[in-house]
Amino acid sequence: MEAFELSDVEAARAAAGRLYEEFLRVDSMSAGLYVLEAGAADPQTPHAQDEIYYVVSGRAEIDVAGETRPVQQGSVIFVGKGVEHRFHSIAERLELLVLFAPAESS
Repeated sequence: MEAFELSDVEAARAAAGRLYEEFLRVDSMSAGLYVLEAGAADPQTPHAQDEIYYVVSGRAEIDVAGETRPVQQGSVIFVGKGVEHRFHSIAERLELLVLFAPAESS
């Protein structure tokens, strides 16, 4: 079994000065924590994998292929591979659990 504490993942992410900290990678999937501060710009580009975002905390909006909706703690968003998407209007620090399937390319 592998188990993770998001507080430990967040500490590693912050110490490294990155927006995204991967904490799990197997052939079929990868997982990480993505954090955007209030007012920040999301620099993402489309990924080559399907992905799911789970909003751990915060409030913002997400645009996926031209469709916009608000997100908050507890929101779950699926984004298909190759689809344009971006978080914006980040009102409260956004912490996102991100799952890629298959594992995200390096």
